[in-house]
Amino acid sequence: MSGSAARTATADVVCLGESMVTFLPSQPGRLADVPSFGRGIGGAESNVACALAAAGHRAKWVGRVGADGFGDHLVDAIAGYGVDTSAVRRDPDRPTGVYFRTATDRATDAHEVAYYRAGSAASAMSPHNVPYDDLLNTRVLHLSGITAALSADCLALLHDLTAPRDGRPLVSFDVNHRPGLWREGEAGPEVLLALARRSDLVFVGEDEAEEAWGVHGTEAIRAALPEPDVLVVKRGSDGVTVFSRSGGGDTVTTVPSLRVDVVAAVGAGDAFAAGFLSATLRDLPVRDRARHGHLMAAAVLTVPGDLTGPPPRAYADRLAALDDEAWGTLRLGPGWTVADGANEEVRVT
Repeated sequence: MSGSAARTATADVVCLGESMVTFLPSQPGRLADVPSFGRGIGGAESNVACALAAAGHRAKWVGRVGADGFGDHLVDAIAGYGVDTSAVRRDPDRPTGVYFRTATDRATDAHEVAYYRAGSAASAMSPHNVPYDDLLNTRVLHLSGITAALSADCLALLHDLTAPRDGRPLVSFDVNHRPGLWREGEAGPEVLLALARRSDLVFVGEDEAEEAWGVHGTEAIRAALPEPDVLVVKRGSDGVTVFSRSGGGDTVTTVPSLRVDVVAAVGAGDAFAAGFLSATLRDLPVRDRARHGHLMAAAVLTVPGDLTGPPPRAYADRLAALDDEAWGTLRLGPGWTVADGANEEVRVT
């Protein structure tokens, strides 16, 4: 677990990033036509923290929110999942970010997102105003490329946190390439590549690697990112390929995706990262880390929102331990996380 042995960690995972109040549509359609919205929470890093806390880990979220009602709601809601929010700072001058989205799949042209995050409290995070003791006193520090895109100060913070230092925790980095967040003239792809190369564990989608860096295929992605000890390449319905350094070379592990009856295709990437990190904290084999990622993602895919409770650990362990044939024929539907093997939506076909 990297260089964290030099200190006694007070958290298993610390997640740094912006969380926003999310307004979810009451019905499908264009934002212009949706009559009302329900309030939720959203943010890649806080999603990971919530999932890890719900899975029984000591998870802390570090961020900044406004001294406003939306900030109150975010802190209370995230803490409600069992996340330690004691290191969250309130900004008296900047608001909490919010966004609205449509109900359609993010991968479709019909999907709309309207962000109101420019000048948000989180965009003011910098190396000078975040609690470094909280960020470094952990087994794993989880970051994402979204934070790097928020402001020059946020980028400076991520650059500093990924720098080599004595006793640095294992740095987990989800590339999360979001072209629309980068300001005109900024070299977002190059910035993300540099941050990923300074990290210990990296999550990246095969499609986003091609879009950002023009590289295609798992081997080419590994060639572009040779430094991380563990590189997780997400390949959509084809599963994931994990490169893990052992000795003088890589061990390559490919784990197929599960068949899932999808309710809403949102939040799966954050949930996968949480499942993989959870199994990493438990020192499980690489195959099982990826399988726990798939299982955590399946939990989110079978509910309407971005967050849900994970399956009980013992149940997830049993599913992750299935032989390859049984894993390949497993199918998960709504309600499977509370089934513990009895629900008809958990089936081998």
